[in-house]
Amino acid sequence: MSRAEVIQLESLPAGAWRGQVPVRFSHCDPAGIVYFARYFDMMNGVVEDWFAGALGLDYHDIIGRRRTGLGYVSAQVEFLRPARMGEVLVFVPLIERIGGASATLSLRGYNAGQPALAGRLVMVTTSLETHRAIPLPADIRSGMESYRERYRWPS
Repeated sequence: MSRAEVIQLESLPAGAWRGQVPVRFSHCDPAGIVYFARYFDMMNGVVEDWFAGALGLDYHDIIGRRRTGLGYVSAQVEFLRPARMGEVLVFVPLIERIGGASATLSLRGYNAGQPALAGRLVMVTTSLETHRAIPLPADIRSGMESYRERYRWPS
């Protein structure tokens, strides 16, 4: 991933789903800022909430009852500004690409309205029985295509 372009929150598509994550004591390292690895956990939580809030899909049902994995084959983050306990991060997921069995999500995080991080997650759908990639299920593909069409990446 090359150096992320800094994109202001107000430049992102109006109406794109936003998830808020309060920075807790457990997120922070001895320096008092969010420990870098905790951002990946935060981003996964945002994706779980985004499935329900933006796509109308039950993330837990997909994994549990349907036995479809929603794992990542690539996860990258560039850190632009630190976050501290008591602050609230706002994440905005946008879809960069939809493939046969995968989707590339861009997650921008903001702290007090300022760019804090730029993340990219490549999610792949798998059978939790065989642990092999499977085509994106129709409802996931449809939800993602609709979201991507409504909330295009800023040009």
